[in-house]
Amino acid sequence: MSEAHEDEDRPGALAGLRVLELGQLIAGPFATALLASFGAEVIKVEAPGQGDPLRRWRTLHEGTSLWWRQMSRNKRSIELDLRRPEGQAVVRRLVAEGFVDVIVENFRPGRLEAWGLGEAELRALNPRLIMVRVSGWGQDGPRAKDPGFANVAEAFGGLRFLTGEPGRPPVRSGVSLGDTVAGMHAALGLLVAVLHRETAPPERGGGRGQTVDVALYESVFNLLESTLAEFAHDGSVRQRTGASLPGIVPTNTYPCIGEQWVAIGANSDAMFRRLMLAIGAPELAHDPGLAHNDGRAARAELLDGRIAAWTSTRTLEAVLAAMREAEVAAGPINSIAELAADPQVEARGLIERHELEDGRAFACPAPLPRLSETPGATRWLGPELGRDNARVLGEWLGMDERAIAAARGDDPGADNA
Repeated sequence: MSEAHEDEDRPGALAGLRVLELGQLIAGPFATALLASFGAEVIKVEAPGQGDPLRRWRTLHEGTSLWWRQMSRNKRSIELDLRRPEGQAVVRRLVAEGFVDVIVENFRPGRLEAWGLGEAELRALNPRLIMVRVSGWGQDGPRAKDPGFANVAEAFGGLRFLTGEPGRPPVRSGVSLGDTVAGMHAALGLLVAVLHRETAPPERGGGRGQTVDVALYESVFNLLESTLAEFAHDGSVRQRTGASLPGIVPTNTYPCIGEQWVAIGANSDAMFRRLMLAIGAPELAHDPGLAHNDGRAARAELLDGRIAAWTSTRTLEAVLAAMREAEVAAGPINSIAELAADPQVEARGLIERHELEDGRAFACPAPLPRLSETPGATRWLGPELGRDNARVLGEWLGMDERAIAAARGDDPGADNA
């Protein structure tokens, strides 16, 4: 397992890109976490005294969430009260003086404008500014100012309608998928905007910033594959189908001895034939009507039944061994405990091992995706609240203690009262 430390001299592919993070919880911070893993300097603005609510979500260690330590690794934390003119002035200075030229925010649309920190105000200070705006519904439209979270976005965006067993209520995955998918879209849009700004000729907008508008529900909608095309074509509406995926056969989960399950996907024509031979069904392997996916889709129930009849009399290990020998895609349904112990995960260095301040073990996914020459790295875990006030506000902007206290919303004379 790989280990990482703050003093590693690994600048990363995005070194030199400074990003100001205005927002909290998951979608926007997930986008900046991706960037920070590859060397971008991310300055996270947090509310004084309380910080990002994610600091207190799920499992806590000495009062701070393990999720926070992972999500905010490689980031700098400063405290600003953005409701106060002094806090707003700091953001303007960071933009106007060129300390940052990318902002990622995920407030409800209109919030930054109410604070005098909207696109027009900030881009007037620095035309190179790229604004990445992540929200539930996007920056316009009739629902723009409605609250929006991943749960609702997954439902509204069409994903939840497809998730679950036929005839039963929709279910969610066990993670905030709508947020992380939106964060990936935001990171992609940000990098496209940076590339355009830095490489396009002036007549095509080079040298100038732009706005990246990411809606959670639209990011979810972007995952729905051909469902829209099918509906537009013949009015068909894809339904919940449990573990199977109609129209692509065979791909399903099948029972094994001991109440275990195996996922098998033999979607290609050649792999289907190998699967049928492996389960002792040569007549199906050589059936001309099953040679291609459309023919198999019409007989999905028959094929799934034959596969399940074979797997249900074997252990998971035996099924996986047979599938590996036949070169058929298959895998177990892993819990996090099983995943963490898997030799493939170990060989790929997918899990980073760290220590918390008291020596307790901490593990998190290694930065992804993998780059051969400029891989991502974890230089430090999510910092304590306001750890970088002195560096960013004092060293960069030359603010004294009184000015920093005012930007935090503190009463500088309170200690002497």
